[in-house]
Amino acid sequence: MSFSKLLTASALALGLATTAQADEPNKLLTILTAPEPQTQLMAMVLTMNAIAAGAEAEMMLCGPAGDIALKDAPESATAGQPPNNASPQGLMKMMIEKSGLTVKVCAIYLPGKGADASILLDGVTAATPDAMGASIVADDTAVLSF
Repeated sequence: MSFSKLLTASALALGLATTAQADEPNKLLTILTAPEPQTQLMAMVLTMNAIAAGAEAEMMLCGPAGDIALKDAPESATAGQPPNNASPQGLMKMMIEKSGLTVKVCAIYLPGKGADASILLDGVTAATPDAMGASIVADDTAVLSF
């Protein structure tokens, strides 16, 4: 095969692969552990904008960020932040309700608190390590970690 035919065949193969990938949904997994409200809010803002751009998103909260998912959340999760007076929990709840965002706390969050799922907001569940591990390595998933 000549070089030009090989180059054309390669370009076609790459084009077909790109087209096949484009047909599959973009998936986003946001992993949030940061304790700072500003960082937590930015994770929510970026996740929200990814959803608006067409991504299917899920979020895992762990450590101090898990507190965002509490029914009785600390003020750091519920207080409005500049510039739009949005809170991490408020934005997360909006995405759950309006965009179908799946939110989970990490598998060790509830045992670490000595509590069960009754302390979590409606719709938030505990993650399982095997499912989260599979999401992290899936070819069609981008991972944001804060």
